[in-house]
Amino acid sequence: MFQWLKSYMPRSLYGRAALILVVPVVTLQLVVSVVFIQRHFEGVTEQMTQGVARELRYLTRIVNTAPDMDVAMAEVRDLARGLDLTVEPIPVAAIPSRNLRRWYDFSGRVVIRVLNERLVATRVVELPDDWDVRLVLDTLHGPLSVGFDRQRLSASNPHQLLVNMVFFGMLMTLIAFIYLRNQLRPITRLARASEAFGRGRHIPYHPSGAVEVRAAGNAFLDMRARIERQIEQRTLMLSGISHDLRTPLTRLKLGLSLLDDADRVPMERDVEDMQRLLDEFLNFARGDAGDLTEMVDPLDLVALVVEDAQRTGIPVTLREASGAGQVALRPMAIRRALENLIGNAVRYGTRAEVSVQLTPKSLRIRVEDDGPGIPADKREEALRPFARLEPARNQNRGTGVGLGLAIATDIARSHGGVLRLGESTTLGGLRADLVIGR
Repeated sequence: MFQWLKSYMPRSLYGRAALILVVPVVTLQLVVSVVFIQRHFEGVTEQMTQGVARELRYLTRIVNTAPDMDVAMAEVRDLARGLDLTVEPIPVAAIPSRNLRRWYDFSGRVVIRVLNERLVATRVVELPDDWDVRLVLDTLHGPLSVGFDRQRLSASNPHQLLVNMVFFGMLMTLIAFIYLRNQLRPITRLARASEAFGRGRHIPYHPSGAVEVRAAGNAFLDMRARIERQIEQRTLMLSGISHDLRTPLTRLKLGLSLLDDADRVPMERDVEDMQRLLDEFLNFARGDAGDLTEMVDPLDLVALVVEDAQRTGIPVTLREASGAGQVALRPMAIRRALENLIGNAVRYGTRAEVSVQLTPKSLRIRVEDDGPGIPADKREEALRPFARLEPARNQNRGTGVGLGLAIATDIARSHGGVLRLGESTTLGGLRADLVIGR
């Protein structure tokens, strides 16, 4: 039921924490302000206005009991001076047609209501500003204008409460945000370390913060150590396997060199195929071990790989290179992934085209060919190790062992990226996009 609200929520941890902190504080201040103003200032204003209304009723009674207006004014002059009132007759033509109140003067609404209820003689009430009040009272001898100070009706300096609430609310919010930022900093450091490790980079990290955050940090360090130890053990094991298998292959080559050509050539071809299969398997299992991350210009790296492939006779061209800047990459691993994609493209097609695009958010390396392509329902399977799609993609020169796309996928994931397969709109074959976020 709150799905619609997610699009309006902050996405960062700092933003959500600030929202959790600010919304209750602001809501509390608004509720307290409204309740206090309604219950306190409105009540105080009503009580003060009732007191003034009693004085004006007494004044009106004196005027009504006098024989005429002149005698009445002489009798109420000393009373008005003692009550700090300004009293004088007013012509009927000069009487305002309606009450006067500024739209934002909420206490003035209470003043007008109470005066009309408590003082029957009230005809018009004018509240032009925060300092003056003018009334027109009906008497037996004609209308009477009464003026006095607004402070006699409303509590003085009501804005001080709001100013104090806003000031101290902002001060406490700032203090709480600083404290909250210190509590969230260990979480962001853990997130950066995890993201860097997911992209194949190793940055120093020491657990800190609350007990739960320290526990998560220690668990991350244990996990990272186990993964690194496993990779190291796998690399050492594969190095031993490589050494052990290359030795008998070398002996086979030496033994085959003593045979006649008719028997030697096909057997040497089998040995070379075994050597090639072994190299591809070791390249996949070794991954990008030993290749350190460094800031690299991906456009220059791709151009160099394409030039090296062209020198060996591979029909590949660099169609597009856009963007500028450097990206943290493992250059040897990216080179291996690109070489595999190019080799895969020319194996099943006649030519390949490479394009690279660098944007502020991502790096995209695209390899396209004019081969038969891969059906959409088979593309996920093609990214798995040792996957060999038969027979459409094996009609041309030779076949591999199904590790080219798997190696490129593994390298893309180690950089925090992804390898996407699609259909080439320019050549009609397979399109492989190696996308890495910056």
